[in-house]
Amino acid sequence: MSARDHLLAAASERVLIFDGAFGTQIQNRKLTEADYAGELGLSADQKGNNDILVLTRPDVIGDITRAYLDAGSDVVSTNTFSANRISQADYAAEGLVRDINVASGKLARALADEYAAKDGKPRFVAGAIGPTNKTLSLSPDVEDPGYREIDFDELVAVYKEQAAALVEGGVDFILIETVFDTLNAKAGIMAVKQLERDTGRDIPLMISMTLTDLSGRNLSGHTVEAFWYAVRHAKPLTIGLNCSFGAEQLRPHVKVLSQIADTLLMIYPNAGLPNELGEYDELPDTTAGLVKDWADHGQVNILGGCCGSSPAHIAAIAKAVATSTPRKVPSPEPAMRLAGLEAFIAA
Repeated sequence: MSARDHLLAAASERVLIFDGAFGTQIQNRKLTEADYAGELGLSADQKGNNDILVLTRPDVIGDITRAYLDAGSDVVSTNTFSANRISQADYAAEGLVRDINVASGKLARALADEYAAKDGKPRFVAGAIGPTNKTLSLSPDVEDPGYREIDFDELVAVYKEQAAALVEGGVDFILIETVFDTLNAKAGIMAVKQLERDTGRDIPLMISMTLTDLSGRNLSGHTVEAFWYAVRHAKPLTIGLNCSFGAEQLRPHVKVLSQIADTLLMIYPNAGLPNELGEYDELPDTTAGLVKDWADHGQVNILGGCCGSSPAHIAAIAKAVATSTPRKVPSPEPAMRLAGLEAFIAA
């Protein structure tokens, strides 16, 4: 069976567990610039370049991944949120994009396989691709609303380079996450579809949107429903929401998506909202209780955590939903479903 089939089979039996945040776990290590920079000899300061740690401090990334597997994660992600040519240019490390992604894929793959061999339960690796720090839909210049820093084809090439390296590293899926601009996500989808064509293999997609306000829109203005109709053609293995808010604020939007998406639903919220110092105070049992409510109402297939979450949060979630019944994927009636900023269904 393929990884896609294995995941679908497992998700039909129980609510699966994703991992949690890498950024806050790395911050807790109090690493120095020397830890980040290693012996790579790059010209720029590397402090804060979390992705490059797989080359300079792989033990740190391995320890965090192992902690999430110990907490009960069925799916772990690569620490590659910003491991693309655009984001790495900020650190003069764009030439290391392939090395970072291949190494991250191999590290996560080895640990996932190690844990699967222990108990015979499959573990999966999602190659994480973040949105970059550019947007295709909006101008960064308020004086020139038509200006764009990049174009669609350029972003497709950036995403394709990263996705190809992740696949080479051994990931099962490509996760296009924290989507604040729907057009950026479409570039990611195009990149993976091109890669499928070039390699002649199936590369399952996971797609996860992030909301920028409580009304339920992303930065490019799309509602949750409109976003789904804009990317549904890609036939993603999972669709979902991550980051943005805590579970309490995501509740109504999870309900909407669970009712319309004819694929698995993966939700990984922040550990509540940040306090005035930008830190996350929500305790593991609180997060677990909130997401358990979604599971109890048959609204989710995969649960995890985003900013502020820890292995303790993931362990609490795994325990809370251990006996929950997974969401049944709906089969919507055939209709023409279109997306502007709002969804439109032709009668």
